[in-house]
Amino acid sequence: MQPTRRIKSFVLRAGRVTAAQERALETLWPVYGLVPGDAPLDLDAVFGRRAPRRLEIGFGTGELLAGLAQADPQIDHLGIEVHRSGVGRLLLQAHGAGLANLKVVSRDAVEVLEHSIADASFDEVLVFFPDPWHKKRHHKRRLIDAPFVALLARKLRAGGVLRLATDWRDYAEQMLAVCNAEPELRSLSPDRTYVPRPDFRPPTRFERRGARLGHSVWDLAFVRRG
Repeated sequence: MQPTRRIKSFVLRAGRVTAAQERALETLWPVYGLVPGDAPLDLDAVFGRRAPRRLEIGFGTGELLAGLAQADPQIDHLGIEVHRSGVGRLLLQAHGAGLANLKVVSRDAVEVLEHSIADASFDEVLVFFPDPWHKKRHHKRRLIDAPFVALLARKLRAGGVLRLATDWRDYAEQMLAVCNAEPELRSLSPDRTYVPRPDFRPPTRFERRGARLGHSVWDLAFVRRG
């Protein structure tokens, strides 16, 4: 019997990769890129030290992750993104800022977390504006569901924080429901709903445009129980 194929939360599109991004993918990948295998990565060896660690899943164009790595040199940062153009942009930013505390994986985040990341590896995990797959028939493709939240909880150290954000109300409600139902997580909201946007997360271009149009954004934060 063939195993059931997991539905992926993304579609790889042939987006435009600039010449500079292509060069970065060729020349800077050996510096910042990781190619995980079936055994968990030794992150102490990867970064050359033992330090607090932050993970961003789906970092897009990489501005936030690069900015965090530059602002917090005492924290090691790992980014996971499947789209080549975004990876190329982040590599250019990392090189330009001379970042020594940033590494990148370009692979399906679910597969990476399941096979290549040890439990209790991160002090903070960020998942901002994952694809909402807004049509109801596509909701099964959404990244944030109960199994994935349970997986994220395992990868957090005790006291580590999971932060999420979306600008789709029904996705926010789904995130809230599955995170509140995860026994290893506790909401940082006093009423177990939403939290203010963290200061380190600047509004995105789309978020600013949405605010002008009256659209809302929902931030969530949960701590890994001890």
